[in-house]
Amino acid sequence: MNLEQMEYIKEIIHTQSMSIAAQNLHVSQSAISQSISLLEKELGIKLFKRSRFGTMPTEEGKSIVHNALKIVESIEKIKEDAQTITSTFKGELKIAAIPSLMNFLPKTLTLFKKDYPQIKVTIIEMESKNILKNIKEHSLDMGFTSIKKSFENSLPEHLLFKKLDYNAYFQVIVPKDSPLAFKQSLTVRDLYDYPIVLYTSQFWEEFIYSLVDNDSTVNVLFHTSNSEVLKKTVAEGLAISVLSSYLLTDDPYVETGRIIPISLADNHFVPDLSFGCIYSEKNPQHALVKKFQEYVSKLVNVI
Repeated sequence: MNLEQMEYIKEIIHTQSMSIAAQNLHVSQSAISQSISLLEKELGIKLFKRSRFGTMPTEEGKSIVHNALKIVESIEKIKEDAQTITSTFKGELKIAAIPSLMNFLPKTLTLFKKDYPQIKVTIIEMESKNILKNIKEHSLDMGFTSIKKSFENSLPEHLLFKKLDYNAYFQVIVPKDSPLAFKQSLTVRDLYDYPIVLYTSQFWEEFIYSLVDNDSTVNVLFHTSNSEVLKKTVAEGLAISVLSSYLLTDDPYVETGRIIPISLADNHFVPDLSFGCIYSEKNPQHALVKKFQEYVSKLVNVI
């Protein structure tokens, strides 16, 4: 019996397939099969059986499998504790986030850098589709993004998506002297007669155009990837816009009354989205990513 066999058991349980487990662990299927067979012979118990549902633990093997998973979990915890105690975390952590999830990252980074000043952390703003692509390619270590709830179950096995307790809602921002500024809430139809400046991303374009019925058009003044330019344009009275409430938290334009945020009453797009952090189990920086996630949890609940 050895730790390698415990790792094999964990991956088989995770994938419910010896072939996929072998692929994920970069070993041959025969190597896993022979190793498990040797363990079964040593214990005198059949651990797995194959069925149309996949490779599953046998009734008599369930307790052995349970203990094997606990062993792997304990080993991983020991490694993480050792890294923390000896401060051997090193290298660079590359993180990307969609604009709506950038707000809490500076505070998270402040806490993290206090304990791990030797780690270089790069945070960049990026669209959801590009975050997912770069996570798969290991060009990014961690991404804070939104995905459609219907897409969650189709993510590759090695990609972990941890939901955030993120109750964002969208607000229309208008100039302080706009007739709209005196309304408690706005409907989509209230927006039709005003030029709109849009944040440059597929998400925001889909959101705006999903609100428009077939008989109306959206008067887009221009697109920008700079939220400060967007808010300044609204403050100057040139257009209105729509932003996540999180992007308007502690915002100087709002606090000085130069722009007025107003609730969008008939928002129907957000419920299909899940917000969270995504990373790959295959990433060499996996332990460091999990450590950073602990600091995220101090500010935002991870579900």
